[in-house]
Amino acid sequence: MTQGGAARRTVLGAAVLAAGTGSTALTAGSAAADDGYGYGAGDGRGNGDGDRGYRDLPHPTVIGHRGASGYRPEHTIGSYQLALDLGADVIEQDLVPTRDGHLVCRHENEIGGTTDVAEHPEFASRRTTKSVDGVAVTGWFTEDFTLAELRTLRAKERIPAVRRRNTLYDGQWAVPTFEEVLRWADREGKRRGRRVWLHVETKHPTYFRGLGLGLEEPLAKLLRRYGRDGRGAAVFLQSFEPSSIQRLSRLVSAPRVVLLSAAGTRPWDFEVAKDPRTVADLVKPEGLKWIAGFAQGIGPTMDLILPRDAAGKLGAPTTLVKDAHARGLLLHPYTARNENSFLPAEYRKGTDPAAYGDALGAFRTYFEQGIDGIFTDNPDTGLLAAEAFRPGRRPVNR
Repeated sequence: MTQGGAARRTVLGAAVLAAGTGSTALTAGSAAADDGYGYGAGDGRGNGDGDRGYRDLPHPTVIGHRGASGYRPEHTIGSYQLALDLGADVIEQDLVPTRDGHLVCRHENEIGGTTDVAEHPEFASRRTTKSVDGVAVTGWFTEDFTLAELRTLRAKERIPAVRRRNTLYDGQWAVPTFEEVLRWADREGKRRGRRVWLHVETKHPTYFRGLGLGLEEPLAKLLRRYGRDGRGAAVFLQSFEPSSIQRLSRLVSAPRVVLLSAAGTRPWDFEVAKDPRTVADLVKPEGLKWIAGFAQGIGPTMDLILPRDAAGKLGAPTTLVKDAHARGLLLHPYTARNENSFLPAEYRKGTDPAAYGDALGAFRTYFEQGIDGIFTDNPDTGLLAAEAFRPGRRPVNR
């Protein structure tokens, strides 16, 4: 750990281990009328009682990307717990369904790379190839497993070649359901006397709706059950498909974020609906105005704010931060990481792709653009860099 946090992570990790082992129209939708208030900020529940919701979060906000996935296998209770213990302001979950309709936390529905399913001979016949959002993917898929079957699997590190130390924790945690995460967040909120914020993504919603496994309705049901459906709820709802966010806007009032990939790409729901717009169109003022009709923010890839050249170095910033803020949208770009393989070229140190580079320098450059928050696999690094920007220093790109 380059900033002296290794000992703290070791102590926290022991505590975590002990605790954790056991075709839709693309038009703006109106928000639900019920704000869902009724829970005080100190009781651990998701909705505020007369507060300003996400505006009360520290700025810039540090979001634990899939938890603290730089230190623990992603999307496990251990990863979420460590992110919270390291001080992350918000913890992210990605949601995919099981065959029997339960929402579970995985970055993708293909689980060969994040669980030990390949070591289970009873599931060998379920390995298959599917087209997911137009891409052929081979492996094992959550929609082919019941929740009971999925519970027999254990999570493992997704990129062991880069994060070799994370393999120490392979097999320590199961795949959590989103309901289990909501219960965990409530418990932690009550224990800490403050709300635990979540950042929840619907993965491949058009694909799953085509299978009869729509994500938005069961997600909204869970949010209502756990008091996280209101305008002041301690949760962001996010998706790369704008129509999913529009659908959610008609089901709950919680704040919503449209995720944006590379400029030349099209959201899969646009592909299905024959909508010709690309992400490049959505980041223009007119596209941002459209998004602001049903969402409170955008989650762009950092390259849309600070493009990289052919050598991997950062270029001049775009006007996206200024343009989004002009339309009242917050920005939560993704993803900041410590390792050389993920850093801009000028912040790398040495030739080992798994070694840490000047991550603090990169974070500071990101925050200087005036972003409202950032997704990071390393919440402690992000928080340390964010401190210089929290007392009121004016970002250069506002």
